[in-house]
Amino acid sequence: MANLTIKDLVKTYIEDEIIHDINFDIQSGEFIVLVGPSGCGKSTILRMIAGLEEVTSGQIFIDDVDVTNTAPSKRGVAMVFQSYALYPHMTVRENLSFGLKNMKLDKAYIDQHITHVADILQLSEYLDRLPSHLSGGQRQRVAIGRTIVRDPKIFLFDEPLSNLDTELRVQMRHELSKLHKKLKSTMIYVTHDQIEAMTLADRIVVLDQGRISQMGTPLELYNHPKNIFTASFIGSPKINLLDGKVMDSQHGKTLVNLDGGINICLNKHYPLIEVGDTITLGLRPEHIHAHLKSGDVILEVQPHAIENLGDSTYVYAKLQNHSDIRVKLQGQNTFNSQNVITLGINPNDILLFDQKGDAIIPSGTAHPAPSEDLENSSSMRQKVS
Repeated sequence: MANLTIKDLVKTYIEDEIIHDINFDIQSGEFIVLVGPSGCGKSTILRMIAGLEEVTSGQIFIDDVDVTNTAPSKRGVAMVFQSYALYPHMTVRENLSFGLKNMKLDKAYIDQHITHVADILQLSEYLDRLPSHLSGGQRQRVAIGRTIVRDPKIFLFDEPLSNLDTELRVQMRHELSKLHKKLKSTMIYVTHDQIEAMTLADRIVVLDQGRISQMGTPLELYNHPKNIFTASFIGSPKINLLDGKVMDSQHGKTLVNLDGGINICLNKHYPLIEVGDTITLGLRPEHIHAHLKSGDVILEVQPHAIENLGDSTYVYAKLQNHSDIRVKLQGQNTFNSQNVITLGINPNDILLFDQKGDAIIPSGTAHPAPSEDLENSSSMRQKVS
């Protein structure tokens, strides 16, 4: 295990700066995921940590030792690549032991270590097989095993599951999570898949065009995104973003008018916004529901597509102002796409962003009180009209 510090990291290709002043700390034993769209710089940062990519400026510290200019083999890190990087003519045993033999270690120690690692990764029965006789998931476990046998301070994973089918990816996510708990090692994992990030990470670093958009736990990023980019990238389906104008803000309430005359009343005061400000509202599809509750903002929508998946229903619709909106409802629904549907959302679940895309924070941190079904009480219902 080891801690890692990235300080003022910059990477430039010719005159194009692609990594801009990156700073973060990783504690010993943490599982950190670097996530972002293609081209955001996540793999470049990983390769700089590994020593495979030269640092233009800034520093990398492992256990408080500056390794910025240290050779890759001397850093105490091991990397798992997307392509597995196995020797096709070698058996699983030979692939696992290759690096140890080059280190001139005792054969008895190598055999014992390989047996132990194969047992951890459930590869014992495949030790004498060639990679071509293994499944994708088994080959990936061998690739991971090659890093474990080296007993590195830090494990680096560069999109290791992207070549696997959906079922295998889910299985390997679970295996990686179990492996981290067993080894208690520091792990840094790169992916473009926010579901992988949310399920694997202790903390996530969201990257946008070579800059850190936000760093935090999965639930911090989901519940309290600092900007529209993080809010849009974290969460599936993607958050709905609706433009509006602040019409009133007093007595602990904020009235927002969406384009097209739709009014939404939020039961919070936002000290940094004023009447007349243009803002963006964020409504997560899974926060919108069909069973209306007291205090809900009411959304009347016209569906143009309904997808029943058995355990959930996706509704793609338009509000009265013709803005597109995505909705994820629990369970099965029998909506008719020809009819207007009345849905609701707790106003406390609505996120606000300013014109620069930064989150607008309400005063106070009070949690919403439990709400009642409209069948029991309708006196507090508000309607979008």
